Amino acid sequence: MISKANTRYSLSGDRYQRRKAIRLLSKPSTARCDLDQYTYFLMSEPKYAGCCRLSEVIEVSRHSVNRFLLREQYEPKDLFTEVKENLNLIGGVLSGDDTVIEKIYSDVTKSELIGYYWSGKHHKSIKGINLLTLYYTDPDGQSMPINYRLYNPLDNKTKNDYLREMIKEVINWGVKPSAITTDCWYSSKKNLRFFRNKKLNFQVGIAKNRQVKIEGEKYKRVEDLEIASEGLIVTIKEFGKVKVFKRTFKDGSCRYYATFRCDKSKLMDWTRVEFRELQEIHWGIECYHRALKQLCGLSKFQVRKTKSIITHIFCSLRAFCQLELMRIKETIESWYSLQRELSLKVAREFILEQLYSSASLTA
Repeated sequence: MISKANTRYSLSGDRYQRRKAIRLLSKPSTARCDLDQYTYFLMSEPKYAGCCRLSEVIEVSRHSVNRFLLREQYEPKDLFTEVKENLNLIGGVLSGDDTVIEKIYSDVTKSELIGYYWSGKHHKSIKGINLLTLYYTDPDGQSMPINYRLYNPLDNKTKNDYLREMIKEVINWGVKPSAITTDCWYSSKKNLRFFRNKKLNFQVGIAKNRQVKIEGEKYKRVEDLEIASEGLIVTIKEFGKVKVFKRTFKDGSCRYYATFRCDKSKLMDWTRVEFRELQEIHWGIECYHRALKQLCGLSKFQVRKTKSIITHIFCSLRAFCQLELMRIKETIESWYSLQRELSLKVAREFILEQLYSSASLTA
């Protein structure tokens, strides 16, 4: 049994340095695999992240690893508790988005979390797990995930329900963002009204057929408007006034974005430079998704039980936070540096060992 307490294992300190915490075991554990071991394993292993592989790396039984994944029941609040002291929680930007953890060869009948979800990468629905994240970028440019959900059909909730739920939670936890950004999936009128009621400025993608109107005219599709570089003030049907911007890409495709300011007097003065700044901040969540999959073993688990999958994904997010802390402290140059440096070290040691052995044989 486990219970929550006011102590935790620090990501950045000694292995068992306690600060305001993730959780405290109610009785001493005899397990040979723990949270830190599994997290560091995900950070360092470039290809395989199964129980058998970890058992080879640190010489514990695969059953110990499997028991660890089944035993712990980490929650999104545990992740926030770990990262909050490394972020300025006032005045940053919340970015909401989801990604599909690909499990193409898995049997959807074997796990309640695995289903068919739309993939922007594959441009079709694929088998996997849908991970939703609130990613926070503070005023100093430091960014980490602070809340998340795994889509579960048994919850009878939509992705929009999860998003609103997560925002309510982080606000109750003490986060005071200056704005929120999302793509067009999360720009329903219900969400926009929710953001406004929470006194949140926002910048969201909107579909090209979204009904808007210029003052004094009829509603029409946003793609039918002439939108200047500095944006255009319009009224979104059943919501209110926003400023829309248009981005044209190299392939000729266009995307549309709606910006809302709680202080209406500032909406007119919102410039394209400020629009682009928020766009660049929102791009951070896309980079985070890529790093999770490439560097933190997000999709490389080989377990079926829901509890085990949830623990693995929590550790994967925690591994990313550790990489970001190392980058902030300049221990590594970038998220991608750690595995590259480990690979260089192993290759160098192998080459030197072989050269030494060859020299010994010829001596």
